Amino acid sequence: MVMIKKISIIGDGAWGTTLSIHLARKNYPVTLWGAFPKYVAQTAQRRENKKFLPGFKIPSQVHLTSNIDEAVLFGDLVVLSVPSEYLTDTLTKIQTVRTKGKVFVSVIKGIHPGSYQRMSQIIEAHLRGVSLVVLSGPTIAREVAQGIPTTAVAACHNKNLAESVQKVFNSKTFRIYTNTDVAGVEIAGSVKNVIALACGICDGLKLGTNTKAAILTRGLAEITRLGIALGCRRETFYGLAGLGDLATTCFSPNSRNRSVGEALGQGRKIKDILAHMDAVAEGVGTAHAVYHWAAKKKIAMPIVGEVYKIIYENKPVCKAMGDLMSRSLKSE
Repeated sequence: MVMIKKISIIGDGAWGTTLSIHLARKNYPVTLWGAFPKYVAQTAQRRENKKFLPGFKIPSQVHLTSNIDEAVLFGDLVVLSVPSEYLTDTLTKIQTVRTKGKVFVSVIKGIHPGSYQRMSQIIEAHLRGVSLVVLSGPTIAREVAQGIPTTAVAACHNKNLAESVQKVFNSKTFRIYTNTDVAGVEIAGSVKNVIALACGICDGLKLGTNTKAAILTRGLAEITRLGIALGCRRETFYGLAGLGDLATTCFSPNSRNRSVGEALGQGRKIKDILAHMDAVAEGVGTAHAVYHWAAKKKIAMPIVGEVYKIIYENKPVCKAMGDLMSRSLKSE
């Protein structure tokens, strides 16, 4: 087992801040990095992240900094928790810091447009030889911060490394399992955000539970179809990182992606929705990447396709729903 005594968290959004609180409660010294010095200073003074996680006190064991070198050097374990669109720039900064012997944990969900790389692949390309674990699952940040019982998966090809991270994050209220299907865990955690957008559109249209259950179920079939085509294990998509995360994101009122979908269903335009958000809805960018990825590989993903057309081609939501319902009949 790897000895981990100190933790660094790169990214002071809701999830990064939540994990800093969670790990401080376990008596780990934590350094939390944010990109904007003025906001970091305000958060450090208030001991509260008012923008991304209001209402939760940040413990004294958490040191806040806007110096990324300081943050990375501090921890034996470094959690990467920045939005996927900022990952490459963040890794470029980290490349100049000594990372030998450190364990990295990615909690980032997304698919890179164009290259179709998963986040762990991007990390490994920038930080050669890095020890990397992916942590993913049905984890609404506020609920974890509240101490509501939650589960997640630590995925790594190296089982011993996964078990080391499992031990660090596991608590009486946050139960961690391990998995060796890294690609499956990342694909499930990323593409579910697109299906959550579709479920949010159902909410915006004030459609019933029947519709939402259909979108969730057939959406899971699409995610699984993509994953299997890429060599992932089917059972991963019916576990915590797959079905568990999908259900949480599609139904939680605190889900950013579901909320963006709801606004789309109410007739708002995507540019207007995103302009009024502080946080990032990863499903918007993932819809673009996965739509083209699936087309390239000739994988049928009709729900993903309609979400893409609503966001990027301004297709009316009612027309998209009608087109899904009028597709050629087939067996399940």
